[in-house]
Amino acid sequence: MSTPPVLTRLPRSYLFVPGDRPERFAKARAAGADMVIVDLEDAVAPESKPRARAALAVALDEAAPLIVRVNAAGTPWFDEDIELCRHPGVAAVMLPKAEGIETICAVVEATYKDVLPIIESARGVEAVRAIARVPGVVRLAFGSVDLALDLGMDCAPDGGEIELQCFRSQLVLASRLAGLDAPIDGVSLVIDDFDRLHADAQRARRQGFGAKLCIHPKQIAAIQAVFTPSAAQLDWARSVRDVFVAAAGAAVVMDGRMVDRPIYQRALAILRSAGLEA
Repeated sequence: MSTPPVLTRLPRSYLFVPGDRPERFAKARAAGADMVIVDLEDAVAPESKPRARAALAVALDEAAPLIVRVNAAGTPWFDEDIELCRHPGVAAVMLPKAEGIETICAVVEATYKDVLPIIESARGVEAVRAIARVPGVVRLAFGSVDLALDLGMDCAPDGGEIELQCFRSQLVLASRLAGLDAPIDGVSLVIDDFDRLHADAQRARRQGFGAKLCIHPKQIAAIQAVFTPSAAQLDWARSVRDVFVAAAGAAVVMDGRMVDRPIYQRALAILRSAGLEA
C-alpha cells in the first residue's frame, strides 16, 4: 500500500533577522513566521560579518533549521558563508544578487541545499528564466528596493510600486514556466502602517506572488492573512474539485457557472496553498 503524501502549507511569510543579533534568533523563531532567514548580508556591517557568521554557527540547530541569506558571490565573505551553509541546521540558501546560473549551480553543489535566488538587478531580470530552471532552485524572491536602485527608478510614494510591475510579472512567469511555487515578493518598508502593508501584500497576491519577505515581526500576521485562502475560497475550491471529479473531467455547470479543467486547476491550487491537496 502506498504512503499518502505529506501535505504542508506553502510558506507565506519569510522573516529576516540580523545575523549579528543572535539574541534575536529564538524570538524570530517564535514570532509566527512560516520561515526565518538569518541575514548575513544587508543587515550586517562589513566589520561585523565574521562575528555574525560565528554567532550563527553556534546557534544552528538541525531540529529547527533556518534559511541563511549569504553575502553575494564575489564579496570577501561569500566562500565562508557557503561553507557554513553545509551545516544540517541550514534549511536553504537565500542567494542575493542572483544574475546567472553558474553561481547558483556552484552553491547547490557545495551545500547540497535548496536555493532561493533574489532577483534584484537588471542582469538578474534578464537571466530569470534560466535561473528558475536550475535544479535546486525552489522559489524565486524579488528584491524590489535593490532593483529600483539598479535601474535608477524612483518609485512614487504610496504608488504601490507600479513602476516595478512589469519586473514582478517576469518572476511570476519564470516561476510558472519552471514549475516552481509562486515567488516571494520583496519587503515593505512600513512597519506600523498596516493599511499600506495590507495593500502591498494584496497587490503581490493579485499579481501572482505566493509569499512576502518581512523585516519586522509586526508584519507577519497581516501578510499571512492576505496569502491564506479564506473559508469561502476553500469551500468554493472543494466544491469545484468534487463537482469536476464527479463529472469525470467533463465541463460541468456549478451555481450557474461553467467549471472546466482550468477552473478545476485553480481550485486545486487554492487547496494546495492551504496544505489541503497533494
